[in-house]
Amino acid sequence: MTTNAAIFGELLRHFREAALLTQEALARQIPCDRSLVARVEAGTRVPQDTLAKRADEVLGTGGALGRLWGLVDWYPQVEHPDWFRRRAEMDAEAVALREYQAQVVPGLLQTEDYARALFSRVTGSDETEALVRARLSRQRRFLADGGPFYAVVLDESCLRNVVGGGAVMRDQCAHLLGVGRLPNIHLQVAPADRPGLARPNAPLSLISLPDGHDWVYSESLDRGHFNDDPAVYARHLQTYDVLRADAPSAPESAALISDAMEGYEHHEQAAARRGNLDQEQLQRRQRRQLHRSRPRFPHRRPRP
Repeated sequence: MTTNAAIFGELLRHFREAALLTQEALARQIPCDRSLVARVEAGTRVPQDTLAKRADEVLGTGGALGRLWGLVDWYPQVEHPDWFRRRAEMDAEAVALREYQAQVVPGLLQTEDYARALFSRVTGSDETEALVRARLSRQRRFLADGGPFYAVVLDESCLRNVVGGGAVMRDQCAHLLGVGRLPNIHLQVAPADRPGLARPNAPLSLISLPDGHDWVYSESLDRGHFNDDPAVYARHLQTYDVLRADAPSAPESAALISDAMEGYEHHEQAAARRGNLDQEQLQRRQRRQLHRSRPRFPHRRPRP
């Protein structure tokens, strides 16, 4: 049966070939990894909204890919863990969300590969895939046109804590740069070299619902904690507002993310060069061993 992802991938391939671009050339302009374009075109990877819109711009499609992405229900059946279900329900109706996150990128901004690498640390493959689908399903509303206001301050540790390897982190940084350009998303980074910033003691979310109800949400190990005490909310909101005011601006933060992305790109290129060098050295050793293992025949000297 043809899947929605396969239909989207075929349309992307059609527009790319019509524009006379290779997968690698399109990936450079999005920007993303060539393997991501290949997987989306093959229908084995669900595309992000930002990829669809950027591909529309690069390929001059008139917005066809973005419109198709918005019409498809990519995650019609997902199950959130019981302890997280209440938070997911709030995300589905929130009119504003403010977050502070340390160590790992918040779920609403994670790429599929990043989320998979994160979940695979603690779960088996089947459960990991279900959790990844559930996580990505929450993102659609915030990444779509007219999505709710979403402000997030990332501690720099989110960019430096390697999840899934350099290639995954490079694509994650590129994704952050992409979503940071959306009009409803305001993304800032709290640098490690600014110890004077008044960071919250732990990651937290400040959730505003359409009925005017405000909630503070935080997590411990496999537990979600909710508090709707107005005084508690006001105290955390003040801390958060001060942090946003003192942290680098969105454009300055984008530069920090770009620096991190370039670092991962250089790391991957250096690793590839080391891998090629190691392979060459291995082949030389094998050739020497083969030469040494050949049978040796005594050479007879001519008699005088």
